[in-house]
Amino acid sequence: MNLVKGLGSLLIVLFYGSYFSKLLLQRRHGISTNRLGRGEKPKQTHIIEIILKAATFSMAVAQLISLFAGTNGYYLISFDAVRYIGLGIALAGTGVFITAMATMKNSWRAGVDASQHTELIRHGIYRFSRNPAFLGFDLFYMGFTLAFCNPVILFFLIFCAVLLHLQILEEEKFLPLVFGKEYTNYKKSTGRYFLFL
Repeated sequence: MNLVKGLGSLLIVLFYGSYFSKLLLQRRHGISTNRLGRGEKPKQTHIIEIILKAATFSMAVAQLISLFAGTNGYYLISFDAVRYIGLGIALAGTGVFITAMATMKNSWRAGVDASQHTELIRHGIYRFSRNPAFLGFDLFYMGFTLAFCNPVILFFLIFCAVLLHLQILEEEKFLPLVFGKEYTNYKKSTGRYFLFL
């Protein structure tokens, strides 16, 4: 295994390992973290969440296949410098994602569910982004795609980025109902993705 594949493998373990570790830690506290497609919610939200769940799982499979099945002829980008830049972006995304989960503590959830009791987090990384976990996913996906680019993973990058954005829009309809003016003020002062974006 060469260095690029070794680093890619490490990033996959770190990114997805942190996600599943958080799920297990919250389960120990009686919290059902993954609410994608579960609970009572509008039909459109339910559909988006189900497709998002399938897409993110498919992306993980595409990443593993891209990592281990590729040869230099298989990748659309074979310049080592570009591949290392991609790995750097994926590492940054992993860091953003882990920081977002850690900052949310037991208020972190995947998906919309009115039955869950959480608090609105506005400190730490959430001062700069209303959706740093989604930003982390996007950066991880973009970086990994740059490092191991092929038509399949490129398709899933675009598909997942669109679905993650649609999920954010669904959450933006839901959060004012739960947090009221506190969320409205937060939305005015903090960008959807980063700073004023």
